[in-house]
Amino acid sequence: MKLKDKRIVVTGGAGFLGSFVTEALQARGANNIFVPLVEDYDLVERENVRHMYADFRPDVVIHLAAVVGGIGANREHPGEFYFKNMAMGLFLLEEARLHNIEKFVAIGTICAYPKFTPVPFKEENLWDGYPEETNAPYGLAKKMMLVQSQAYRQEYGFNSIFLLPVNLYGPRDNFNPASSHVIPALIKKCLDARDSGAAEIVVWGTGEASREFLYAADAAEGICLATERYDGAEPVNLGAGFEIKIKELVPLIARLTRYEGKIVWDHTKPDGQPRRMLDTSRAEQFFGFKAKTGFEEGLRNTIEWYEKERAKRASNI
Repeated sequence: MKLKDKRIVVTGGAGFLGSFVTEALQARGANNIFVPLVEDYDLVERENVRHMYADFRPDVVIHLAAVVGGIGANREHPGEFYFKNMAMGLFLLEEARLHNIEKFVAIGTICAYPKFTPVPFKEENLWDGYPEETNAPYGLAKKMMLVQSQAYRQEYGFNSIFLLPVNLYGPRDNFNPASSHVIPALIKKCLDARDSGAAEIVVWGTGEASREFLYAADAAEGICLATERYDGAEPVNLGAGFEIKIKELVPLIARLTRYEGKIVWDHTKPDGQPRRMLDTSRAEQFFGFKAKTGFEEGLRNTIEWYEKERAKRASNI
């Protein structure tokens, strides 16, 4: 599929990952990219989805929009995260079928995997158990897009693919402590502590859980490659192919942010899923994707971006 010739809707295109996806599409010569804003099209409502498709008349839909957050946000809003993510996927796919959309690219989440999936996570393990409890409602709502995609392919011949990105990070990430994920939360915590001269920082859990992280620009490239080259029914992981324990991640971020205080672990708080790392061989085999950005390089880029943003905001006060 030559994307430069297509009308493309990117839901969530104004967000973190979405900004990188729209840039990657533009680099391919795609000029007809449409980003529905929530103020104009709340995609939780079916009528708004209908209006959005009628207004933009897309050939391709890349569905990135999500109501999402870290462990704390997932624990506080399980019902909201389930309903809104489920409704968006349900209505966007159904109306895409009714509007004869050429291709639908559904973006799932690593939270869809069972809590005790053997490492590295293989796509065939997706249905081997229940997800980790703190983010199961979100993960299951997203996983239903895989069920819907495969069912629509079987009954209607509808071309919908399903991608499973691992935890993302990078410049433009969400640094709001109420809803941020682990890397931006730790970067903000370390920088705030460094600048205030705090003697210690407190981090949730034991540090024994492991995570894999994919740089957002790499994830965007993977999504665009899949949109161009992959038309299969099977889900495909997008990852970087490594894992790091949180107890190793925190000192690394402290070093890169030049925070020299003590790290205190709050064992009363949950670790989340014990381990996360994807088998990424299917993405390389099916559409030639392999992550390029080294982890420390990506962290440096993210910290540098956030420090500049903080300085900008401070100068505007």
